[in-house]
Amino acid sequence: MNFKNIPADIRNKSIEEAQKEVSEIIEILEKEENLENSIEKYHRLIFLNNYIEQKFKDKSKNISKKNFENIQNPLSKN
Repeated sequence: MNFKNIPADIRNKSIEEAQKEVSEIIEILEKEENLENSIEKYHRLIFLNNYIEQKFKDKSKNISKKNFENIQNPLSKN
């Protein structure tokens, strides 16, 4: 899923806020008996999951890039 396809209200959340909303939706879905009434919540959950996954990928890339730069230029830290 493309990051641009994720709704703006989700893209404006921090990872922690998104994780909290995921937990809340899961709690609601566990209590729901009629799954047909929960389709929108499932879609929202998928968007939130993809958003969190993309944020972690971005952070991982940044960490790897910094580590690579530190390996390439170990003397520049001093």
